[in-house]
Amino acid sequence: MEILLSNLIPIFKQTIMITSFVLVTMLIIEFLNVKSKGNWAKRLKDSPFLQLIFAAFMGIIPGCLGTFTVVSLYAHGIVKFAALVTVMIATSGDEAFVMFSIMPKVALWLHLIIFFIAIFAGWLLMLFGKRFDFFCIPPGHMVIHDHEADKVSLRIENIWHNLRNITFTRALLIGGVVLFLFALLSGALGDNHSTFSMIDGQLHKSAMDEGQHHFDWGKATFILISLSALIIFLFASEHFLEEHLWGHVIKKHFLKIFLWTFGALLLVTSFDQYLDVKNWISDNLWFVLVLAVLIGVIPESGPHLVFVILFFQGYIPFSILLASSIVQDGHGALPLLAESRKSFFVMKAINILVGLIAGGLGLLIGF
Repeated sequence: MEILLSNLIPIFKQTIMITSFVLVTMLIIEFLNVKSKGNWAKRLKDSPFLQLIFAAFMGIIPGCLGTFTVVSLYAHGIVKFAALVTVMIATSGDEAFVMFSIMPKVALWLHLIIFFIAIFAGWLLMLFGKRFDFFCIPPGHMVIHDHEADKVSLRIENIWHNLRNITFTRALLIGGVVLFLFALLSGALGDNHSTFSMIDGQLHKSAMDEGQHHFDWGKATFILISLSALIIFLFASEHFLEEHLWGHVIKKHFLKIFLWTFGALLLVTSFDQYLDVKNWISDNLWFVLVLAVLIGVIPESGPHLVFVILFFQGYIPFSILLASSIVQDGHGALPLLAESRKSFFVMKAINILVGLIAGGLGLLIGF
């Protein structure tokens, strides 16, 4: 219990990070949609195969930021279920930072292989799994209002007008993003990747530190996205802020995403107190394969690191690391769990199947 209580603050910080990124991404998508009258979204929406390529590229980006972006696009009805499955297969979550730090060549090959597996699986799903579109988020998340495009003009005089006549909603949004930026820049948020490791946290932390010693791409992306949101808050009309950003995105999504994310992280941390996953590993590789796939189901960056380290130390073959990487999504699936439980569980079932096939074939041919 004491360990759980001591982790509440790190869990809360990580929840804030995830929720903030997802919401800010949604805000930017909403802005681009209204500003372009939905034209940019239509190009991606009208090209299912382009969705797969885009989703696979976003998935192999280290960390969960690319996955969060595709989940946001899925929630807005821009990409289909096949693209969602593609990004979840392609991503390795925060563990990608560790892999590129301690075994960069293997990590590069792993992500290259997963990239093509993800596209192939998405393509098969696109051809033969159209019934799965039933599980998509109900339409209505992204409403097109052609006559409102002029209300999100980026004219400089809009800033002075908006600040002179600032409303509570605008002040709250600007204050929130400024506070979030300050927390990022000061290190209050974003510097605890090793908090929830299910094995030796020191190794995870040192590897992460080594990987981020030169440049923290994750934090840089958070800052860039937050600055983009700040610009939108300064330029946008009051109608756009009230109806689209506040009424549509924040009021409908914030609490739901925050609670589901916090609850999932709290549950995983509770299990971590009683389960010593490393001692479960045996000499039976098929059992370890199934175990790796099952642990990969957990929507958390940390459990998968067990198999990263076991592979690095030579205890398991590449095929088991591949299967685990295919099934696990890091934190990327948490917002999806909040938005659509059906989509989450069906996606996970497909990922399990793909992971077992890829890992099983690997064991059979001996790699």
